[in-house]
Amino acid sequence: MSTIHTEWMQRALELAARGEGLTRPNPPVGAVVVKKGRIIGEGWHRRAGGPHAEPLALRQAGSQARGSTIYITLEPCSTHGRTPPCTERILEAGVREVVIGAIDPNPQHAGRALRILRRRGVKVVTGICKPEATALIEPFARMITTGRPWVTIKLGMTLDGKIADARRQSKWITGAAARRQVQAMRRRADAVLVGAGTISADDPSLWPRPAKGRTPWRVVVDTQGITNPNARVYTDEYAAHTIVALGEKISSQRARRYARQGCEVLRIPESRTQGVEAVCRRLAELGALHVLCEGGGELAAALLEALLVDEWVGFIAPRILGGVDSVCSVGGAGWLLPALPQWRFVECTSVGPDVMLKARPVQSEQKRK
Repeated sequence: MSTIHTEWMQRALELAARGEGLTRPNPPVGAVVVKKGRIIGEGWHRRAGGPHAEPLALRQAGSQARGSTIYITLEPCSTHGRTPPCTERILEAGVREVVIGAIDPNPQHAGRALRILRRRGVKVVTGICKPEATALIEPFARMITTGRPWVTIKLGMTLDGKIADARRQSKWITGAAARRQVQAMRRRADAVLVGAGTISADDPSLWPRPAKGRTPWRVVVDTQGITNPNARVYTDEYAAHTIVALGEKISSQRARRYARQGCEVLRIPESRTQGVEAVCRRLAELGALHVLCEGGGELAAALLEALLVDEWVGFIAPRILGGVDSVCSVGGAGWLLPALPQWRFVECTSVGPDVMLKARPVQSEQKRK
């Protein structure tokens, strides 16, 4: 039976993944209704305020839902929000069995739907594909439990850890396959974060290509106000989705030059760590669950120093830049050996000619912000 449960839950996870980058501040969720060994309804959460995955799947199943089994990647909601509780809809449909991947990470709601369903005679099975279901909602869980977004640092670098040459040129260190993967990462994120150096050197769009309906925030941390107000992120058709984070000492006249382009001006402290903390607070207010930082080295260092990084993704090209003037993947003053931040590798994958390495911090959650 568990093998069959896994098969249908994997389908629900596939559906849920379609919503990544679209549902903020809600998590992506998928649902599959099965009866007599075949799927009779499917659904996935497409946007906040819209129908949840469960009612969409049950609507497709119609009257056949009575006596069926529904597979849901996340414990169904049990309280009134923008939409009615999904537990009520499941009960109304006469579903016989509910199979759940991950439990709601909100301590106030965790397990509540399970108790409601069981009291009404519905069989509930939990923990099917739990690692995959939990990974899918990590950004949501981070926000619910800490009040801040999940932060991923992504850097394309050489074998010797350089992200740009002595002229600050970085196009292209990694290959086409890695760049396509980065576009997919942008589509899963709610905000793309870069430093002033990246804008000045590359004038990037930061918009996912193709966007497939995604509208991420683009955030430039520019405490010194050095980026060109005519850069693409401030002037293109998505300027209203750009935030420029300026230091508190930058003149109002300079700040107005950015604001006139239609982007949001955020004032942040000059302190490196306090500045990135202020940026994350603002993104949390905007409902952003997942922030993708694409560098550069100084911004990466600030986020690491502030203990705000949840995941490191490095695309490593089989190339060497060398030289003292080329740009390191992490700037700042660095750490001495006894105080090195500890990380663990969680994935290593070939991406064309390059290698993608993923790592997670080891420090206890109690020490994280």
